[in-house]
Amino acid sequence: MTFRTGRLPAFTLAFAIVGCAPSPVTEDTTASSAPRAEPDPHRTAVSGIAFPVVSRHEGVFNGQRVRYTAMVDQLAVADGDGAPGANIVSTAYVAEATAAEGRPVVFYWNGGPISPSVYLHMGFAGPKRVAFSEDLSKDVAAAAVVDNPHALLDVADLVFFDPAGTGFSRAVPGKPLDDYFSIVADAQQTAAFIAGWLDAHDRRGDPVYLFGESYGTNRAVETAGQLAALAEPVLVDGVVLFGQAVNIIEYAQRPMNIISYVVSLPTLAAIGWHHGLAGQDQELAPFVESAWDFAGTQYLQALFQGNALPAERLQPLSERLEALTGLDAEVFVASRLRVSKEQYRRALFRDEGLIIGRADGRYVGPAQVEGAAAGTPPPDPSGGLPARLAEAYLDYLVDNLGVPSAEQYLLGSPVRGLAAWEWKGQSPFSHYAYGDALDALLESHPGARVLVSAGYQDTMTTAGASRYLARQARWPREQVDVVFYPGGHMAYSIESSARAMADDLRALVTRR
Repeated sequence: MTFRTGRLPAFTLAFAIVGCAPSPVTEDTTASSAPRAEPDPHRTAVSGIAFPVVSRHEGVFNGQRVRYTAMVDQLAVADGDGAPGANIVSTAYVAEATAAEGRPVVFYWNGGPISPSVYLHMGFAGPKRVAFSEDLSKDVAAAAVVDNPHALLDVADLVFFDPAGTGFSRAVPGKPLDDYFSIVADAQQTAAFIAGWLDAHDRRGDPVYLFGESYGTNRAVETAGQLAALAEPVLVDGVVLFGQAVNIIEYAQRPMNIISYVVSLPTLAAIGWHHGLAGQDQELAPFVESAWDFAGTQYLQALFQGNALPAERLQPLSERLEALTGLDAEVFVASRLRVSKEQYRRALFRDEGLIIGRADGRYVGPAQVEGAAAGTPPPDPSGGLPARLAEAYLDYLVDNLGVPSAEQYLLGSPVRGLAAWEWKGQSPFSHYAYGDALDALLESHPGARVLVSAGYQDTMTTAGASRYLARQARWPREQVDVVFYPGGHMAYSIESSARAMADDLRALVTRR
């Protein structure tokens, strides 16, 4: 077993900061009876591990037996001014048969901001994955680690990126870690790492793909744009935005933001369908499509009318919303049609004292934690998924990859809340169109592709918001695909969804 440091995060995903480190402490050299503050591990250099840590393995991926080398390695990257910035520790899997030029490289990362890539690594994309039961009543903490036939090692090499302040990655001594706490600087660090990794492994010119999850999708589009703008450009061939937050400003659920209710309705329909409360005469995909059609027409028009909506229309519209979501029509009447995702997950099984998952609406659990203090936020019954993935990765790091200890591997985010992050805007008039970072790349590289995807039952980064992004961005339609999978923010926790995601990614990488 691996020695672990700190507590496992309940969730480290877009706009759900957990495990935040305390503020940096300046040591008081005067005499004091107060205990000395512990150093912040996010800002403390890793010691006692000689990088690279190299091991060799063999596995079967998509039916092909592949021998590959795993490398846990450190790469120094400069900051935006060219000064020493960070020592990035990544994990790469390179097939031993990689001799011919042109083998793709896929770079993966998670969100946060910021988190290590353990969730994608152990949930979907690495050579091993945690196999969660299809029976959602089972304890996710008991899920086993198994071989992952869906990993893309049959067609590509894989690199998992941990930003500075997470995993084993750290800012260099004297470099404030907070300098990287922005959309632009975070992507600059990532772009510098990718360019440096390609150079170090003589892979310049090979196809490059970026896979970002949650906040990692914001990193992906900005990184792709910065790579294209380098003095020696790297034109990525594909960007995968899974559980995207690129247009978060459009779908953040404020009462006056009527688009947020429109793009959230398909998710409520998918959750109602899963729980047997709506659409039982249809399969999931066509039922959700019917919700999308209603959302973009009658529902949008009614929300736009606001208090000018004729009173006689409120009841029939609410009844239609009940048929689509399973939530009683009177709830929609009382809220004048505006039921948020958070309200929905609390209300659907309120009479039973239950709440549905935020990250994955298929999960159901007690609405209150016994003994919790007043004002404690309601729990997320799906919150055990990332905790199990993180725990499994720490063991895997030592037992399979040969790293001597995972004690210094950091799972939590050093960012102290969303206000500590620079979002490319300071006022209500700021331009928050993060997807614009891809415009120049897609125009200059017609062969580049964007794959936007989401889990149907994810209430955090929704399927409807993903479709809305693809339709509103200035990206050529022929270069963009949109696809959805059963499941939540980690849809790959479902075996069939993991397989479908891998098939779509494999098709993107091989251009089938």
